[in-house]
Amino acid sequence: MNLFTCFPEGKFKVLTLSYDDGKEADRRLVGLLNRYGIRGTFHLNSGLFDTPGRIPREEIAPLYRGHEISAHTLTHPTIARSPREELVRQVMEDRRNLEAIAGYPVRGLSYPNGSYNRRIIEALPGMGIEYARTVNSTGTFALPENFLEWDPTCHHNHNLLERTEEFLALTKKQYLFMMYVWGHSYEFDNDGNWDMIESFCRLAGRRDDIWYATNQEIVDYFRVLDNLKFSADCSFVYNPSARDAWLARGDEVIPVPGGEQVSLI
Repeated sequence: MNLFTCFPEGKFKVLTLSYDDGKEADRRLVGLLNRYGIRGTFHLNSGLFDTPGRIPREEIAPLYRGHEISAHTLTHPTIARSPREELVRQVMEDRRNLEAIAGYPVRGLSYPNGSYNRRIIEALPGMGIEYARTVNSTGTFALPENFLEWDPTCHHNHNLLERTEEFLALTKKQYLFMMYVWGHSYEFDNDGNWDMIESFCRLAGRRDDIWYATNQEIVDYFRVLDNLKFSADCSFVYNPSARDAWLARGDEVIPVPGGEQVSLI
């Protein structure tokens, strides 16, 4: 019987959210996510913390606890127009400032104004950035081919509830599916549709068949899967990573603990 990689605990679907700018409406959004067990990544501009309408510096760590604090550049420029030196300053200063607050390495970002190009993609790994989200919604649940050009499924104003129903109805476990929602929390105030995102949370939250993860957790988990060492006949596997991995054979879920070798026969 065929052997497959899968998400933690043998799940084949993952849900993640990505919200930009750190505006005050994040308080209400984070409260909703926490209520329904949904995880998100929040991309912040540390050079704008003192701007009216944004979450103040002292509130950031406690507000986003249990989610991910990620970069969005220092002051939100259109970076495809920036000189390389300015790009480095925008990314590295944002990382330094956010890491001082978060207490962990900040390794991802979302492109400000959706602005990026090939030069930027090639430069980001040298600045410690492992993933970067675009604004190019696909409408699908496909896994990204390149985490530095990570296209989301949809903006929350683009048929979110319909996309969610499609995601929940997926049953073919021979595939891995990802639903990735992005936006800005202040848009719910502007558009008067907080009821829509709460309906989404009620539909998608606290389900046994979904892994709820931050952006970085997804990147890290795929690295664990990529590092698994299988014997030539796939009769055993060694996991050199510290984190556990999961495999599936039919309906059998096979955990592969970090640092251990597991028989597959």
